[in-house]
Amino acid sequence: MIKVTKLNGRELVVNADLIEFVETIPDTLISLTTGRKIMVLEDMDTVIQMAVSYRSMAKIYPIPTGGTGSVFEGEPKDKRRR
Repeated sequence: MIKVTKLNGRELVVNADLIEFVETIPDTLISLTTGRKIMVLEDMDTVIQMAVSYRSMAKIYPIPTGGTGSVFEGEPKDKRRR
């Protein structure tokens, strides 16, 4: 979750996992995967930094592409958890 400020000065907490893209038109517009759009006072680079920091703190990593996406991929079968 990241805290941003709407144009009216009210603070809002946004689920960073739902951010689809961020653009400047000239205010910063956050578009969510839900279809909702939020104009904020923070600049684009600040929103990006907050989202990256959140993902880093939460230890959220993308699943590697290719294969099955198993977290155990690459380990010998006899060492995999059951």
